[in-house]
Amino acid sequence: MGRNIGYGGTAPRVPGSVVIDLGRRMNRILNIDAENASCLVEPGVSYFALYEEIQRRKLPLWIDTPDVGGGSVLGNAIDRGVGYTPYGDHFANHCGLEIVLPNGELLRTGMGALPGKDGADNPTWQSFQPAYGPYSDGIFSQSNFGIVVRMGMWLMPETGHQSYLITFPREEDFPAIVDIIRPLAQQRVLGNIPQLRHAVQELATTGRLKTDFYDGTGPVPRDVIRKHAATLPLGDVSWIFYGTQYGDPASIAKQLDLIRDAFSKIEGAKMMLPEEIPAEHYLHSRVSVCSGVPVMRELDWLNWVPNAAHLFFSPIVPTRGRDAKVVHDIISRLHAKYGFDLLPTLCVAGREMHYIANIVYDRASLDEKRRAATCMREMIAETAAEGYGEYRTHILFADMVAGTYNWGNNALMRFNETIKDALDPNGILAPGRNGIWPKRFRGKGWEIRGTEVEDALEGKGIGPKAHL
Repeated sequence: MGRNIGYGGTAPRVPGSVVIDLGRRMNRILNIDAENASCLVEPGVSYFALYEEIQRRKLPLWIDTPDVGGGSVLGNAIDRGVGYTPYGDHFANHCGLEIVLPNGELLRTGMGALPGKDGADNPTWQSFQPAYGPYSDGIFSQSNFGIVVRMGMWLMPETGHQSYLITFPREEDFPAIVDIIRPLAQQRVLGNIPQLRHAVQELATTGRLKTDFYDGTGPVPRDVIRKHAATLPLGDVSWIFYGTQYGDPASIAKQLDLIRDAFSKIEGAKMMLPEEIPAEHYLHSRVSVCSGVPVMRELDWLNWVPNAAHLFFSPIVPTRGRDAKVVHDIISRLHAKYGFDLLPTLCVAGREMHYIANIVYDRASLDEKRRAATCMREMIAETAAEGYGEYRTHILFADMVAGTYNWGNNALMRFNETIKDALDPNGILAPGRNGIWPKRFRGKGWEIRGTEVEDALEGKGIGPKAHL
């Protein structure tokens, strides 16, 4: 649907490309199987559309939605996006793909390769992922090997739920918070993929301008954040943990007791439930998202600066306090160096967390765009030097991120290039996506590995001079 905001949107990597709009007409919900708790959708089906159809049919099923519900169910899954119920790993909960290959052939993966009776789809396509032989679905995620035109998705049976938040008073609590989350997540005490957010987002998610709180230059100082946070419902805090538990009332109450007890090891930690917090607070948006209801509230922080655009930096970090601190310190230092407020959202699981740093900048300012690009390049390089890599990135930084996964003399990229050349020998499909270049472009100056991003902002173009 072209709504991969923060990661490049609809932009092709090579000038002169033809963009295929899969959202306008390929927007059918092909099937919802209530007994199997699954669906089959085309690329143009948004989270809102799927949710509304389930509600129209009065089915006891939930979808899993990311922070913003306007995007494509299929598109988010094949870019390996995440949501916040127990079904939050979207690609892990897909089941079956239909793909147009670069040569025009139609491929079905998983059980879809088995013909059904009398020409119908077989009854197990959305029930079992691998089927027989090599499991090929993964090569069509974050790749340019084919165009996914249908996808099966598992849905969550409706259940009881209770959202909550826990506040922490000190900046330096951060590593300890992460270390407490890890065993709770590994033991499946935590009901969902929770978020850990910084107090500056208490200000940003009000939807107000940064200048309402601070009229100086550079990032909002910590003492100013504290001063204004103290006037908001959560008070003067540093970190906020957003979670949701699922099940019957008795089991939820027991889960909350375990979680409250675990976090009580951090002095001053405080658990709050939605009924204790005003209706306009961000927690109520989390209640919706974590119970399968798509919203748009997450974008309120785009009011933080005029003409706002945003750029995500998204490394994967082990769920260990010492690792989290290394990455957090790098990102904090470079945001301060280039004059941006750090608006981090950490999606935390039992063994890894997505540290999503959101650079919000004025898209009308060439200086801010250049600083955002330079900050991105340095974060990519510095975190990679410590052994941490991104799981997803903006199209202009794909070559840089792909270049950090260079173990074994770039064995992974050489493998990807081999698949690309076999499936797409003419190199027609999305050249350069996620750093994978077909043979006819490879090594001819199209890769972006340095200051070419900043140069492009001044109209100097991207790619070999002969092609400009």
